[in-house]
Amino acid sequence: MLETIWFILWGVLWAVYFVLDGFDLGIGTLYPFLARDESERKIIYGSIAPYWNGNEVWLITAGGVTFAAFPTTYAVMFSSFYSALLLILFALIIRGVSLEMRTKVESESMRKWFDRGIFVGSFLPPFLLGVAFANIFRGIPIDGMGIFHGTILTLLNSYGLTGGTLFVLLFAVHGSLWLTLKTEGDIQKRASTLASNLWVALVVVAVLFLMLTALVTDLYANYLNTPLMFVIPGVAVIALFGIRFFIAREARWSAWASSAVTIACVTFFGVGGLYPRLFPSSLDPSYNLTAFNSSSSPLTLKIMLGVAGVMVPIVLAYQVWTYYFFRGRSEEEY
Repeated sequence: MLETIWFILWGVLWAVYFVLDGFDLGIGTLYPFLARDESERKIIYGSIAPYWNGNEVWLITAGGVTFAAFPTTYAVMFSSFYSALLLILFALIIRGVSLEMRTKVESESMRKWFDRGIFVGSFLPPFLLGVAFANIFRGIPIDGMGIFHGTILTLLNSYGLTGGTLFVLLFAVHGSLWLTLKTEGDIQKRASTLASNLWVALVVVAVLFLMLTALVTDLYANYLNTPLMFVIPGVAVIALFGIRFFIAREARWSAWASSAVTIACVTFFGVGGLYPRLFPSSLDPSYNLTAFNSSSSPLTLKIMLGVAGVMVPIVLAYQVWTYYFFRGRSEEEY
């Protein structure tokens, strides 16, 4: 029972991270294509400045839960995905330094370098996380000792690349919709138009991803065994088309909320299809790492559940306050 609770919490924390950090990663990816001058760059930067650092807390939380609740999975995951995770780490460092430093330098050439850092540091994490999760859905070539039989190129298969592209588009749409909420005038109009155009590409890639999922994974097995679970992808589809519906009616908050629900349900779709597996083996199902054979002791899980019950609401309350306090539109002040 405790293992299942922590498996669900693990999925929820990843969903929260993707929803919250997704929009500022998306804005960072779109940053070079939306801003036309320094004034617009400052406005776009201002739309994420109060939030991006706090949003990344959920990545640490999701990683911490993996480490504390499922240490064997954590160890195998970090050895198998070592190169990819190191690239994500470097990208996030570059992004953080660039976001902080571009406001503190006067040199135009240095600002351009930091702008490139924002783009690279915002594009790589969602792409590589999409590649990683798609490969987890597909199965990783690990043996009974948890040894990875492959390289980073093994992960760059067609399904993994499709998953990476899907994540980038999900976050880019999410980010452009956030800009429609936090800006006005030309930037808002361009962001809305870009969201509509990217939405078309997102639908195409999402359909391709679902088709490949049926061909190369067994994620649908849990759904066929428990048909009620089809509510998850069903809600994802409704929310996805809700984005376009609300954009057309300029219901900007509703469009962004639909995007958030889409991202969350896409995450739950994968987590629900995996259960109880955390790290499936493509070599032999008996090598699968599950919530039951890779978890910490029951006492550890109980103690951690109490800690999470106290700390997670505190973090949520802090973030709700942050979003409320900075609820106004972005202005050229950064």
